[in-house]
Amino acid sequence: MIAAALLHDIGHLLHNHGEDCAEDGVDDRHEQLGAAWLKKSFGPEVCEPVALHVPAKRYCCAVDADYFGKLSPASQLSLRLQGGPLSEAEAAEFQQHPFCADALRLRGWDEAAKIRGQVTPSLGHFLTIVEASLQP
Repeated sequence: MIAAALLHDIGHLLHNHGEDCAEDGVDDRHEQLGAAWLKKSFGPEVCEPVALHVPAKRYCCAVDADYFGKLSPASQLSLRLQGGPLSEAEAAEFQQHPFCADALRLRGWDEAAKIRGQVTPSLGHFLTIVEASLQP
């Protein structure tokens, strides 16, 4: 989960749409790009939460009326491009996914990481964990 949290937005670095593509009305599908790229080196316990972190945002907006207001402006914009809150049927389907709970945990960490001024361990600390998550 730590490796997934650290790498969940790697897909933003893998496309050619530019840094602020959402402002141009483009959904970069970074969750899918990132998960596909990570599958070369990591198992589903890393890749699936990465692939599902956008559907998790859409799910949270569907089931929690206050969630949208907690999103950053950039995340609110991208939500519209990503399809908005899940429908009731989509939310029920998302709940059945084997990695639903992990994706929701990752989503919570993603939002918490946007709070300025928090102290975190060094990148080296986390890289040790990422290396341990690599598949042979």
